[in-house]
Amino acid sequence: MNLLLLILIAIGLLSLGYIVYGGLLSRWLHLRADTPTPAHQFKNDVDFVPTHKFYLLNQHLSAIAAAGPIVGPILAGMWFGWLPTFIWIILGGIFIGGVHDMLSIVASIRQQGRSIAEVIRATMSHRAFIIFLFFLWFSLVYIIAAFTDVTASTFVEPVHGASIASSSMLYLLLALIMGIALRRFHLSLTLSTLISLPLVFACIYAGQLLPLTLPLVPGLDGRMTWNVALLVYCFIAAVMPMWLLLQPRGYLGGFFLLITVGVSFLGLLIGSLTNHLTIQSPAFIGWHNSQGLPLLPILFITVACGACSGFHCLIASGTTSKQLSKETDAKVVGYGGMLLESFVAVIALSTLLILTKDEVALLKDPNQIFANGVATFLSHLGISKEFAFNFALLAFATFVYDTLDVATRLGRYIFEELTGWKNKLSPYVATFATLILPFIFLTRKFIDADGHVIPGWKIFWTVFGASNQLLAALVLFGLSLWLFKRGMRYKMALIPSIFMTLVAAISLFLIIKPWLINIFIKRIISFDPVGVTCLVLFALTACLLVEGSRLFIQKDHKINERGNTC
Repeated sequence: MNLLLLILIAIGLLSLGYIVYGGLLSRWLHLRADTPTPAHQFKNDVDFVPTHKFYLLNQHLSAIAAAGPIVGPILAGMWFGWLPTFIWIILGGIFIGGVHDMLSIVASIRQQGRSIAEVIRATMSHRAFIIFLFFLWFSLVYIIAAFTDVTASTFVEPVHGASIASSSMLYLLLALIMGIALRRFHLSLTLSTLISLPLVFACIYAGQLLPLTLPLVPGLDGRMTWNVALLVYCFIAAVMPMWLLLQPRGYLGGFFLLITVGVSFLGLLIGSLTNHLTIQSPAFIGWHNSQGLPLLPILFITVACGACSGFHCLIASGTTSKQLSKETDAKVVGYGGMLLESFVAVIALSTLLILTKDEVALLKDPNQIFANGVATFLSHLGISKEFAFNFALLAFATFVYDTLDVATRLGRYIFEELTGWKNKLSPYVATFATLILPFIFLTRKFIDADGHVIPGWKIFWTVFGASNQLLAALVLFGLSLWLFKRGMRYKMALIPSIFMTLVAAISLFLIIKPWLINIFIKRIISFDPVGVTCLVLFALTACLLVEGSRLFIQKDHKINERGNTC
């Protein structure tokens, strides 16, 4: 099968979904361009900043994408085959992920830019709010720890690490300069974009000429030293005004992501037309992966970002909603951003499809498969495959890196909401509190049963997929209640919520099943952080489902009429 045909099918289906279902969502939610948003109502040029929809779309896409829509689809394709993976990416993005992201933004802007946890408090009990808030904050702590260690591991990789580290630092410096030029010198967005984008590629080239290696902190190895440096960066970035770093970095990162996908698609197009690129990977591999876990439901948690991701609600209601200039922009930024990420996932999947089984076994890791695929696509444009391979690895590292400061800022917001402490010192204290656990976690060595050192990010990585989708399920459930109480169509959120709850809960059980067997059958008591985390997620799920179901059953609550009840 020609690879181009599959890509064109994806473009057609995602475009149709945006026009038809995205249009229906806008109508059902009664979005109006003349309704003041929190970005205008509470404008302070730090957190609340009215932003043009396409500038915000780039920033939002950069924050939600990272490595998720790259790693997940490739892993799922390796385990189960490209056909079930492709179907889930398209259907999940249109009917679940896009709904989740767009509703998260709309609910937040209609609650004065508050986080999704505050929206849940408005519909459920205070107890549910506190539990959910704690879970969100701890989830961000784990995300920061994992992404920091992944990035640090990339920076200490013997061949390309120092160059990637240098390019990333130059990239951040460029974002700072762009933010100052836009804000202080009133440089137009168009001109600053035309200047900055070529400089992004200059940063990549300069990084190879000026590799960066940090001197070791006493008592820490190279990866741990980079972990500390990255956490210091996260602290500084989280308390900076958004216009100074987060907005320009996200804007440039979004362009970098789109350029990577765009030139890959162009190379794929030329390669397919010249019959050099055909699908080599099998459409279906099997019903179980290498660990013995079944396709149903593991497929739905393996491909998270790219189809549906609970982490997106934190971006949508944490930073994006505070910058949305018009209500109608929610369709472009929320729904459109999700479908663009689905297309990124399809492109990532296509890097696997051009490989034979033996080639996949040789490359092994998703980042290597992605880089090899992008290099193959770009080689059809006359670009050196070696240069393209380095470019793709640098792009991959940049996507991961872009998530760190956003997650830290969101952790700061949630900590301030949780404590109710908001003054001049609270941003610094909340940021420090959010980063102290990752610092402790990432400056320790973890040893397996054979005495081998385990990278810190692997400790909790196995449960991320399931917990991420469970978070999406709970958010969709809370949003369906929010719609229900306002007399609006709620089944567009409730039905996806039920589906995601089932697949995430079953997946969590399958993940901790061996641990539970050891405890209750073999009587072997051991502390498993993954198992404990899963049990906490189960408890949270039960609490919120009970609280929400009670509200659905009640018939005498008052409904604020804004639309027709479904």
